[in-house]
Amino acid sequence: MTYQLSAPDEHVVRSFFDTDFYKFTMGDFIFSNPNYANATVIFRLKCRTKNVKLGRVIPLKVLEMELDHAMQLKPTNSEIYYLRGMDVYGDRMLSEPYLQFLKTIELPPYKLNVTTDGDLELEFTGPWKSVTYWEIFALEIVNELYFRYLIKRHLTSPSERARYLMTGLSRFLDKVKIFKQYPNLTYSDFGTRRRASARHQEELVEIAANELPNQFKGTSNVYLANKLNLMPIGTSAHELSMVAAGLADITSNGDRDAIRASQHEVTDGWWKKFGFGLSIALTDTYGTRSVFETAPSELATDWKGTRHDSGDPLRYAEKTLQWYKRYGVNPQDKMIVFSDGRTVPTMIQALNYCRGKIKSTEGWGTNKTNDFEPRPDIGLIPLSLVVKPSSVNGRGLVKLSDNIAKAMGTPEDIERYKKYFDYDETYFEPCTY
Repeated sequence: MTYQLSAPDEHVVRSFFDTDFYKFTMGDFIFSNPNYANATVIFRLKCRTKNVKLGRVIPLKVLEMELDHAMQLKPTNSEIYYLRGMDVYGDRMLSEPYLQFLKTIELPPYKLNVTTDGDLELEFTGPWKSVTYWEIFALEIVNELYFRYLIKRHLTSPSERARYLMTGLSRFLDKVKIFKQYPNLTYSDFGTRRRASARHQEELVEIAANELPNQFKGTSNVYLANKLNLMPIGTSAHELSMVAAGLADITSNGDRDAIRASQHEVTDGWWKKFGFGLSIALTDTYGTRSVFETAPSELATDWKGTRHDSGDPLRYAEKTLQWYKRYGVNPQDKMIVFSDGRTVPTMIQALNYCRGKIKSTEGWGTNKTNDFEPRPDIGLIPLSLVVKPSSVNGRGLVKLSDNIAKAMGTPEDIERYKKYFDYDETYFEPCTY
C-alpha cells in the first residue's frame, strides 16, 4: 500500500453502501411505518471534542463538493440485489417495497455554515425515510476531511506524511498481537463513522479477516462486507427511540405515559419485523434504568441481548445480570455487545468480567480506524463527532444516555425528559470518541 489517505480523484463516500448496515435495517423499519416514514426530521452535526474548530481546517468548497457527491448517490442494481438476498439471520430481511424505494431515493439538501468562531454548522431536513442516510455519510466526510487537511497543513513532506500514516498500521498490528492472546475476545468493525480514511479502514478490515479469522466477526460497513465477503453487522440506533418519543410527545401533548409507551412500541414493532436475529436492544437512550424497570418481560426472556453504548461498562454488565435474573433468565444464554469507545484494555477487562456470567462481544470503532500517533499540538486526535436527530415535526428531541456528558437536546427538553423517564444518572465521563 502507498501510504496516502486517498487518490486526488477519489471521493470520501465510495457508494451508497459506504455506510453502516443498521441504516438499512432501520431504514426498512422507518419506511414500513407511514407515521415514521413521512415525519419531518432534522439531523444536526455536533462536535463533542472541545476546542476543535472544524471550519478552520476543512475547506468549505471541498466539503460542499463531497456533500454534493454523496447527495447524488443511489444503490446500484447489484447492490439492491445484494440487499434482496440478505438472509444473514435466517430469513429474508428487507421488504421489497423498501428496496424499490431505495432504487430511486433522493437525499434531502443540506444546510452548511461556518460561524465567525470557526464552528461548522451542518444540518439535514427531510422525511425521515430519506434524511436518515445522511448520518453516516456526513460523519465520514467531515472526519476524513478534517484528518486529511490537518495532515496537509502540518506534515509538509511526503516522507513525513507516510511515516505518520504508518503509525496507524503499526499500532493496529500491535493490537492484533494482543488479540491473539485472548482467543475468546471477539469483535466487529464499527469504525466507519470516524475513520481517518476509507483506504485505511479497508486495510485494517482485511488484516483482521486474515489474522483473526475466529475472532473478527464482520464489519458494519456494507461496502466492505460486500466487497470482502464478510458478515454485515448491525441492528438499530438511538434515533428510533428519539423520534418515536418526539412523535408521542406531539400526539399526546406531553403525556408522560404515552412517551414512555412509545419506547416499548418500538421494541415490539422491531421484534415483529425482524425477530430473534436482530434482537439486540439498545437500552440507554433515556437511561438503562428506565428500560430495565419498565420494559415488557419479553425483552429479557426472548431477545438475544443488549448493547452497551454509554456509562461504566462493568456497572452496566452487573445491572444486566441482575435484570435477567429477576425474570428467571440464565444470563449465560444472553449477550452484551459493548460499543462505547472501546480500546483493547477495556475490551479485555469486559471479557474477564463477563466470563462465566454472560456472553460478550465488542463493536470496535474509532480506536481502531482512527488511532495514529497522537499529535494534540496540531489537532491530530480522534474526534467525538455525532450526527443525531434534533427535532421531528418541529418538536425538539432528546437523548439522555447513561453518561450525562452525552446528553443531547435543549436544557428545557432535557429536564422534561428526565422527569418522563425518572432519570437520575450522575455518571459523567468526557466524550473521547
